[in-house]
Amino acid sequence: MTREPKPLLAAGKSKDHGHLTAGLYVLATPIGNAADISLRALDVLKAASVIAAEDTRVTAKLLTIHGIQKPLIPYNDHNGPRMRPKILARLAQGEAVVLVSDAGTPLVSDPGYKLVREVISAGLPVVAIPGASAVLTALALSGLPSDRFLFAGFLPAKACERQRALEDFKDLSATLIFFESAQRLSETLQAMTEALGDRPAVVARELTKLHEEVRRGRLSELAAHYQKAGAPKGEVTLLVGPPGEATTDMAKVDAALKAALDFMPVKAAAEMLAELTGVSRKQLYARALELKSSN
Repeated sequence: MTREPKPLLAAGKSKDHGHLTAGLYVLATPIGNAADISLRALDVLKAASVIAAEDTRVTAKLLTIHGIQKPLIPYNDHNGPRMRPKILARLAQGEAVVLVSDAGTPLVSDPGYKLVREVISAGLPVVAIPGASAVLTALALSGLPSDRFLFAGFLPAKACERQRALEDFKDLSATLIFFESAQRLSETLQAMTEALGDRPAVVARELTKLHEEVRRGRLSELAAHYQKAGAPKGEVTLLVGPPGEATTDMAKVDAALKAALDFMPVKAAAEMLAELTGVSRKQLYARALELKSSN
């Protein structure tokens, strides 16, 4: 006879709720496909005292699919300050509270981190139940460098504030990952082209769902596509390659080198253009020698 696996227990002396020790359980839910949930996550949901959900209606659907009935309380941006003391009181009384977002891993672009911070400050247990994440799923599908990446959440909606934010990311040697509103996608892609250069990028939407789409191209190409096609449907994750992935117009670099060589030594011209273009000094030095010898 096969026994159902039991969830791992959190440390600390507290009441036992169906083999689940009291504490705050930060639990990842599917980002689309309801089957993308771990056995451990299902065990924890079944054993919880209560589930704190970003939207109780969304979480109720997931629980129904998996045949789970548990009390639900809302915890979101709007009621966070009012709900945090209530959740802390439940934990202090020995309850097992599970925190979930509408989709994916809590604390990623939601108010969960404030609750976790207060629970830690109160000396109460916090346990992570890992699982689906739109950020990592999109990165795995993108084909962009994955050894270094930065998740930057949502960019500001106002153009001037968005421009300042993009300037902060311009020189980071990492793949940049954003969430974006479908309605602002074309505008944001154009702003990125201007601020970051025409880098390789990926628009991933409706990940793990029936109409999943991963569109790859340069920022300018993607901006033009969505300007013509209109706003796509669904949740959008936007990835941009690091600075080294940008295309350099070598014809313009050659023209600049030729102009510089009229009044500068080869080494000085190569160093100056390297700072301006981001092309390596070694490559520019070799190219400058070729141009000088051909004259």
